[in-house]
Amino acid sequence: MLKSMTGFGRAEVTRGETTIVAEIKSLNGKQFEVNLKLSPLLKPYEFDIRNILQQELQRGTLDATINIKQNGATRPVVINTELARYYYEAISGMARDLAIPQEDMLNVLMKLPEVVSPASEQISENEWNEVAAIVRKAVAEMDAHRVDEGQMLEKDLLLRIDNILLYTEKVRELDPLRKDKVRTRLETLLAEYVGKENVDGNRMEQELIFYLEKLDISEELVRLQNHCRYFKDILGEAESAKGKKLGFVLQEIGREINTTGSKANDAGIQQWVVMMKDELEKAKEQVLNVL
Repeated sequence: MLKSMTGFGRAEVTRGETTIVAEIKSLNGKQFEVNLKLSPLLKPYEFDIRNILQQELQRGTLDATINIKQNGATRPVVINTELARYYYEAISGMARDLAIPQEDMLNVLMKLPEVVSPASEQISENEWNEVAAIVRKAVAEMDAHRVDEGQMLEKDLLLRIDNILLYTEKVRELDPLRKDKVRTRLETLLAEYVGKENVDGNRMEQELIFYLEKLDISEELVRLQNHCRYFKDILGEAESAKGKKLGFVLQEIGREINTTGSKANDAGIQQWVVMMKDELEKAKEQVLNVL
């Protein structure tokens, strides 16, 4: 099973006058990074929330917002007058500049962040447990999105690797013809510059074998096929986080493709090598999104 690093999850619950909302969005990233926005009541639990997110989601760049909203007056509240005054001056200045009526300003100010907050900065253990459950529910929803996107990524990656294997077979078919071309070209050059009657047949055969061994790509093709098969084996593993491992295997595939191209010395083979590189780059782009 393959998982994408991209996903979105949201969970909400209302108990009496209290509403808990958790929203999590994830994009690809090399490590685990989270931009966490919390209600003031949840600040003491920031470390616990970060731990939940990291344990469940493992890797990616996350934006997470977790709020506790008080829908009624079940708790005493504090009005931050200084913050309200700051908001008022900023909004009034903007309204004057844009010639916008300043009606019902008090209602607007009371809805702005942290102007009104609960007098108590603590929540009960039961309330925290409910918050943690909502966070895990949002994580589970996002994880389901990751699985869905991972299935599409897996199909595309398999297509890229299968194409590379197909092109490898095309190169293997051209390899014997390439050796014949090299032999013919060397014999022609020797006959032209040295004279056919002056060529030592045994010596030429030895030199030709040495030259062809330097150009031999059979080992590269075998390793390339093995790396591709290993890549497909990793895709089939039960482990969910395997993006880094797949990236390392693609690096090895790239090395064998580059070596094949540098040793090929044949226009026909070079064309297939270029197509392999194109598929490899597409696979690398997709692997960046894999968990």
